[in-house]
Amino acid sequence: AGGATVVRLPVHRGLAVAFSTGLRSSVERGADVIVNTDADNQYSADDIPDLVRPILDGAAQMVIGDRQVATLRHFSATKRLLQKLGSWVVRRLSGTTVTDATSGFRAISREAALKLHVFTRFTYTLETILQTGEAGLKVMSVPVRVNTGSSRPSRLFQSNTGYILRSLASMARIIVLYNPLRIFLMLGTFPVGLGTALLVRFLWFYLTGNSPAGHIQTLILAVILIVIGALVWLAGIVADLIAVNRRLLEELVERQRHQGLEGPR
Repeated sequence: AGGATVVRLPVHRGLAVAFSTGLRSSVERGADVIVNTDADNQYSADDIPDLVRPILDGAAQMVIGDRQVATLRHFSATKRLLQKLGSWVVRRLSGTTVTDATSGFRAISREAALKLHVFTRFTYTLETILQTGEAGLKVMSVPVRVNTGSSRPSRLFQSNTGYILRSLASMARIIVLYNPLRIFLMLGTFPVGLGTALLVRFLWFYLTGNSPAGHIQTLILAVILIVIGALVWLAGIVADLIAVNRRLLEELVERQRHQGLEGPR
């Protein structure tokens, strides 16, 4: 019956920082389930029980409200397409079944909150899903209602183009952060494969008696492509070692968080 506790940031530091601060403050105050919603009154608060229920039942550690974007008339066709494409990419990368990855209406268990570490400042929505999937926690989606006509224009981006560019940049950074080896192996395979094909072509002409002098450019290009691909693979190995170190640091931070909360709890 003590009312609400308002946590204020001294300066504007972005949506992701505000989310992390709220998450940390909730855990420190003993919350077992944390509900996050945007400040634009976009989501119906009446759906909070549906959002929290899977966590209380032990079926999930994070539940994301699905706005069913395809049915929202105030969303442009471009925005609906971007939401659908972005959610598909996140599902593939995270191994989850999230249907509305950019939804800010979500419930988070205490266990998941202690594991989350948001690195980007643009938005937390995509990164937290990838982190939760990486940690082996269960993520679910539940349908929620939207208060159409009451939301204000987004302050995160001024146009769809700006949103796409910033989202792609954030997603690329998250992908490299959490799945570096797989990504770099895929990127390096193309130049190595093309270089190998050109090298086979050169050897074919050489072994069949054709003058290799006329194909020396092919040989040079093949070597350059193979070297570039090998360097990309090497970068992937280094990035994977860094990712391993990051996971160890996250486990250490999580352990420290648990130890710091043992007193109040």
